[in-house]
Amino acid sequence: MSQAARKPEVAPEPPRAAETSLVTLEEIQQDRLFSTFISSADRVMEALGYTEHGFRHANLTGRIAFNVLSRLGQEGRTADLACISGYLHDIGNMVARDNHGQTGALLVYDVLKDRMASADLALVMGAVGNHEEEGGEAVSAVAAAVILADKSDVHRSRVRKAAQLDFDIHDRVNFAAEQSFLRVDSSARTITLELTIDTAISHVMEYFEIFLHRIMMCRRAAQRLDCQFKLTINGATLL
Repeated sequence: MSQAARKPEVAPEPPRAAETSLVTLEEIQQDRLFSTFISSADRVMEALGYTEHGFRHANLTGRIAFNVLSRLGQEGRTADLACISGYLHDIGNMVARDNHGQTGALLVYDVLKDRMASADLALVMGAVGNHEEEGGEAVSAVAAAVILADKSDVHRSRVRKAAQLDFDIHDRVNFAAEQSFLRVDSSARTITLELTIDTAISHVMEYFEIFLHRIMMCRRAAQRLDCQFKLTINGATLL
């Protein structure tokens, strides 16, 4: 064969183990880089005067997101990815509050691009990048579960300030929330956020004042899962 007719030699691509690996929540939780991101994000939020956004919120959001999909029959890897996404959804706060969802999605990509299957990584990035009401949407079942889990975490344990005199409206509403529970009824296809609020601390209307956009986002997320979103406060059904 002549020199001109020869095809250029191309080195074979190395096997991509990440395409077949199933990264678990336990591996994510033990990752020192992600742990640093979460703790750093919470410190930024504290400096900005926000409620707790640390490991408690991360673990709870992941667990609730997993439960939402599991109770709706989407078990297995999809529910696992919702759990991972919920755990990582707020890491972008380490950089800045504005656009922290999109920032977090890029951080997830940078850390997991060589460790997670590309289809799984795309779902996690989409969920992390779309969990905030400013432009976020339930672009997948995983994203919908993360939205519902994140927005249902309203509780006094998130409040950092010790004196009620220092509370702003967000602190008052969270501190007034004695109990919060996201109930999934697979047969009725309903997802209900059940809250118990001490009205001596915060009026119910204050909840709607700061959470109306979140409620609307939860309604769309529930619809993405072919469910109806409901809200009950102190036993009364409001939605």
